[in-house]
Amino acid sequence: MSIWMIGDLQGCCAPLESLLARPEIAGDADAHFWFAGDLVNRGPASLATIRRVMALGERAVAVLGNHDLHLLAVAAGVRKPGKSDTIQDILDAPDAAEILRWLRHRPLAHYQHGHLLVHAGVLPGWTAAQTLALAGEVEAALRGPDWKGFLTRMYGNLPAAWDDSLQGADRLRVIVNALTRMRFCTADGTMEFAAKDGANHAPPGFMPWFDVPSRATESVTVVFGHWSTLGLLERPGLLALDTGCVWGGHLTAARLEDHKLVQVRCQQYRAPG
Repeated sequence: MSIWMIGDLQGCCAPLESLLARPEIAGDADAHFWFAGDLVNRGPASLATIRRVMALGERAVAVLGNHDLHLLAVAAGVRKPGKSDTIQDILDAPDAAEILRWLRHRPLAHYQHGHLLVHAGVLPGWTAAQTLALAGEVEAALRGPDWKGFLTRMYGNLPAAWDDSLQGADRLRVIVNALTRMRFCTADGTMEFAAKDGANHAPPGFMPWFDVPSRATESVTVVFGHWSTLGLLERPGLLALDTGCVWGGHLTAARLEDHKLVQVRCQQYRAPG
């Protein structure tokens, strides 16, 4: 059984279908798939995309990205739709409640075969085991009866750094921000959320989260998306898979066992800026 790890879909169902039809992937009827989050939004077919992933059943693992959480927040009445949102088809769907329930039960981190899958990043002081445990705290909140209340308290940039003593909404907010929004941080793990350019454009005093010396996840391979301006990046212990499908780049899949790449070219559905 092969496992294919796939970058951000963002509502781009046609490229996903093309990718799954590639002979390297379609030839293995038992293949499993890991999706790096942001299944929906900005692309033209959010509803079809999330239904396609759901239809894979137990063959698919999908971690939550910031756009997936945004969909839940809009559905809960916590956030208003943005000008570039393309999630209304999900909200209007006859099976919207089932889709949203499925989405609320997705993980924020997944670990198997030496690979740790998250959407955005892992704070440098967190081990893989700690990352999974902290993700589980957020997952419990999303799956619980007060999930809408959790979403009302989820947004914000502060606290900007982790502290083991954090409690309540502050604690969960740092976990969410690290796993679904982070690109740059300081050596001590203070996060920055404004900069969205490539790794060589870090704000003064900051660096890509994965470049912090002696980060605690160096012994595993962290697989992530979220950072289209970073693009495909593979090096020991790191695999970045957001290759800008919605921006007219590629949709990328990497086979877990050997990191063999399969890519399909994508139509440009959104212009940067």
